[in-house]
Amino acid sequence: MSKVEDYIKSIPDFPEPGIIFRDVTSVVENPDGLKLAIDSMDNLLTGVDYDLIAGTESRGFVFGTPIAYKNGKGFVLIRKKGKLPRETVEMSYDLEYGSASIEIHKDAIKPGDKVVLVDDLIATGGTMEAAAKLVESLGGEVVKMIFLIELSDLNGREKLAKYNVESVVKFEGA
Repeated sequence: MSKVEDYIKSIPDFPEPGIIFRDVTSVVENPDGLKLAIDSMDNLLTGVDYDLIAGTESRGFVFGTPIAYKNGKGFVLIRKKGKLPRETVEMSYDLEYGSASIEIHKDAIKPGDKVVLVDDLIATGGTMEAAAKLVESLGGEVVKMIFLIELSDLNGREKLAKYNVESVVKFEGA
C-alpha cells in the first residue's frame, strides 16, 4: 500500500448509526502504515521554523512524539485535566454534549516559543482550538497545526481559520 488512506479502516455505524468512524489504529498497527503516516505528517513541516511540538492526549502523542524525535525537537504533552503532576494551566472547551478541560504544564512553553500542534484527527476543531489557546496563554506562538485525518464536513478548519492547518488525508461525510 502506498497511501495513508489505504491503511485507514472505515467502520460504519460506530459509535452510532449513520457515523463512519475513521480508525487510525489500523495505521499504527502496521509498520509500513505507521512509517508512511509519520513521514507524511513530517513532510507537512518542510520549511516551517519551530521550537517544539505539542500533542493532545492521546493520539497526538502517538504521532507527535516520533515527529519531534525525528527533527530533534522537544515534545509537550497536552492532557486531560488532572493528569499532569506539576503546576498547570487549563482550558475548557465545548463538546457535542457538555464540556471538557485540557491542561499543559505551566513551564512547558516559554514566551516566544514557536509551537506545532499535532493530533490524529480534526473534526470540529474544539480540542485543537483549546490547545492553541493554552500555548498562547503561556506566550507561545502556534506556527502550524497538522493532522493525519481531516473530516472536512465537520468544519473544524473554519474554527481554526486563523492558524496554518494541514492534514494528510481528507474525508467527506460522517
